[in-house]
Amino acid sequence: MTEKSSLKVQNIVATTSLGKPVSLTKLARTQSNTEYNPEQFPGLVLRVKKPKSAVLVFSSGNLVCTGTKSVGQVKQVIEQVIKQLRKINVRVTEKPKINVQNIVASGSIDLTLNLNMLALELENTEYEPEQFPGLVYKLEEPTATFLLFSNGKLVCTGTKNKKQLEDSMKQLIKNVKEAIKSFK
Repeated sequence: MTEKSSLKVQNIVATTSLGKPVSLTKLARTQSNTEYNPEQFPGLVLRVKKPKSAVLVFSSGNLVCTGTKSVGQVKQVIEQVIKQLRKINVRVTEKPKINVQNIVASGSIDLTLNLNMLALELENTEYEPEQFPGLVYKLEEPTATFLLFSNGKLVCTGTKNKKQLEDSMKQLIKNVKEAIKSFK
């Protein structure tokens, strides 16, 4: 069995605060790339074409950025939002601190997985093949949730940085190998 695994970041969810209130009505009226329905949701959705992402803008000046694939892209998106806010006279003077809330990555491990066996051998799993073909495996240390498929493909969510992502992957491989050994 090889230790080969590949992970590709698919989405980063990050938050920041601009430290200034934002008139969402004004923003919605002046920018065409926005959606704002205050009766349904208190935030405004601002779509950015490059890098492709969506930003929730709240009147408090808090932002939630989704859809980017790197922290560098998050920074670019926030800068674009700040530029658009200048057009409605919201001047952001301090550099916003970006907090990564969640990283979603997809990849695979070079193993064919017996999900029924893993559901029995690993703790914190959910597997209902009649409803969904993947096994949900919650890792406690480092905190991460994996969706595992029998062909070795996987999705990882819940990590906040690259090290956590790599550590959780190592831990997953270790736990899966131990489960396979103890099942034999």
